Amino acid sequence: MRLADFILRDMERILVQWEAFAREIQPGTANMTPLALRNHAKQMMEAICKDLATAQSRVAQVEKSQGHAPRFAGASETAAQTHALLRARSGFDINQLAAEYRALRASVLRLWMDAGDPKESLLEDVIRFNEAIDQALAESVDFFSAQVDQARNLFFGMLGHDMRSPLQTIQMTARYLSELNAGTSVSDAAARLINSGTRMKELLDDLLDFNRTKFGFGINIAPTDIDAAVLVAEELKLVRGAHPNREIELDVTGDGHGYWDGPRLRRLLGNLVLNAIKYGAADSPIRVSVEDLGADVRLAVRNGGSAIDPEILADIFEPLKRGIDYENSTDADSSLGLGLYIAREIAKAHGGEISVHSDANETRFSVRLPRRK
Repeated sequence: MRLADFILRDMERILVQWEAFAREIQPGTANMTPLALRNHAKQMMEAICKDLATAQSRVAQVEKSQGHAPRFAGASETAAQTHALLRARSGFDINQLAAEYRALRASVLRLWMDAGDPKESLLEDVIRFNEAIDQALAESVDFFSAQVDQARNLFFGMLGHDMRSPLQTIQMTARYLSELNAGTSVSDAAARLINSGTRMKELLDDLLDFNRTKFGFGINIAPTDIDAAVLVAEELKLVRGAHPNREIELDVTGDGHGYWDGPRLRRLLGNLVLNAIKYGAADSPIRVSVEDLGADVRLAVRNGGSAIDPEILADIFEPLKRGIDYENSTDADSSLGLGLYIAREIAKAHGGEISVHSDANETRFSVRLPRRK
């Protein structure tokens, strides 16, 4: 008996074994009904049978083996994709999802063999069945991962938004205490609260901006006419105050005026300078420059120290990527690993670009900004 005919004939036996295996996955299936446990299994098996009964070219076989089988016209989702979506919402993890497909593959082939040894000439059915299972798994994993990413980003977005109000209350109270003149101890404690609150706000801002970019909105900017040289000088004054032991130099060449979002630009520069402080050589000055390029203005931050490893350099602007020095650090003021990513997104929002070069002499981050987007 051909495999497709066997599956259609013994569909209920196959679904019973699918349900039994799914029932063992905890805690995701603790309160699920039999119908939920069988979620879209029948539709997937019917689709596989239809695939087995359809002629397949060598090119189509290769495409399917890579998870790129064609989608039926008018179908917004395959059964496998919908299955993954519902499993993700039920609390399954990616390993449990894959285990379901492994169990399904083993059950179908074992039941088919028990029904009567397939002839050698039907070996193609086994190959085609495995390809179809792999295709369904690829579709499920893709949708499952997207659902998990979306849920995580929504959670972070809501968390960052909801934490702003209590944080603002803490900062306002701390400022009130600092103005009471109630003694040095109270003033010092209030100053620590203000500094910690400012740091928390920066982390929340990074988190919210990260979520905006992940949802495709990009960094929001409100450009005005500003002088980059003045803005950079003001930001460096604050950084020097927080890091009095580090030497930070500024060099300005030509006209620094342009149409940019001042607070965003300060944040971009601050992220680059703090990155240089964290990873650059402590005995080497950090050199910041503002350079007139005609239609553009270039901001650059240079620091001495060891060259960045090429593997790290390739992904240095990607989110949640941090250097080896960070992993070995006990610095409690470390970031979420979003600083350089946010800097890149701010540059992009202004129609500019950011680049990095690192060798044995120095590491240089350069930001090229058009005066008008």
